[in-house]
Amino acid sequence: MKLKIAVIGGAWLVTRTVLLLELFRVWPLPGSDVAFDVQFIYHGWYEVLRSGTFPQTDVTWQYPPAAALAVLSPGLLPFLGYAPAFFALSCLTDAVVFAALLVAGRRAGRSGSGAWLWVAGLPLLGPIVYARYDLMVTAVAVAALLVAARLPRTAGALAGFGALLKVWPVLLLIGVARGRRTRAAWGAAAVTALAVALLAVASMPGAFSFLTFQRDRGTEVESLGALVFHMARHFGWGGHVRYTYGSVEFIGPYVAVVSRCALALTVLAFGGLLLWRLRARRFTARTPFDAAFAAVLLFTTTSRVISPQYVVWLIGLAAVCLTTRTTRQRLPAVLVLIAAPLTQLEFPVWFSHVSHSDWQGVVPLALRNGLLVAATVIACGRLWRETVAEPRERAPLPRPDDRTPAALVP
Repeated sequence: MKLKIAVIGGAWLVTRTVLLLELFRVWPLPGSDVAFDVQFIYHGWYEVLRSGTFPQTDVTWQYPPAAALAVLSPGLLPFLGYAPAFFALSCLTDAVVFAALLVAGRRAGRSGSGAWLWVAGLPLLGPIVYARYDLMVTAVAVAALLVAARLPRTAGALAGFGALLKVWPVLLLIGVARGRRTRAAWGAAAVTALAVALLAVASMPGAFSFLTFQRDRGTEVESLGALVFHMARHFGWGGHVRYTYGSVEFIGPYVAVVSRCALALTVLAFGGLLLWRLRARRFTARTPFDAAFAAVLLFTTTSRVISPQYVVWLIGLAAVCLTTRTTRQRLPAVLVLIAAPLTQLEFPVWFSHVSHSDWQGVVPLALRNGLLVAATVIACGRLWRETVAEPRERAPLPRPDDRTPAALVP
């Protein structure tokens, strides 16, 4: 056992050293500089937040009010400078998640596969994992799921706080068993989210200005819907790309239509999750993990934006699923793992090709998005079959007795 821990711990240390070397440009990756957002955009938000207000006029501020805590966190290490402090805290967060998955995998009936997936997944995705605050959100989500069975109120509080960090953790509790556990977890989530929201509104102006900026977003070039325009550009479509609302988006004819279709798909996805929740009959210890993973996959693939850091969420939730030996989500987890290096190829390595809709950029992007769609369909199908679909009853074999002629015995 000690040897196994030493091996996986060594793998974590080596891979994270490589990530930091890439991030600090000691071993620079080709393509876009992933540290740019932290060095300039995050740092700019930091200065605004320190002045006592949210970024009310900055359309790149797309986040709920608790995100301010992540942006302000480098202030805990002022001697490092803003960007190095942010990277250091991200690495520390990574270590905490790794330790939590390792401990969870050592319990009776559990598996160490989740910790291994985490160790392998982040370096495959690249240094962007330390250059966005999504790793911190994922840490909160992983903690919420890992304590859900024993401490439903704590899990609910963490999920509620996570929802005020970046919205999607609101989906974490969809698989909690009905009854007392659901009331405890969902109640704690609602109270925590409300308390954090009220505190943010009372402390600084502009806490919910991000809602207007989110409403006006279009179709980002890495999303599923963007593939339509990447193809159309090769057949004379007259649109173009432009950096707006904090990402590179398509501008031109029919973009609004595709964006509305993406929103409609998201609404349908939430409707499907509600239907599943109403129809589900069998809840096991692994159901909260598998359901959260499937729900966030749905949220991600139907979004108008699929930024590279979104894959961090999926790797974290897939890792939680794999801490159980009986999870039904192994194949979707593997598909997400395969999607990680393709994501690093399309951003940052070949992002200029993605922006110009060159085949060199579009092919890995299409493969990545295809893998995420396949993972979503498989994850949702398996969750439905396990919790809703009735198992087939086998007809009992006839039993011979002393009065049955031997020739008639099957």
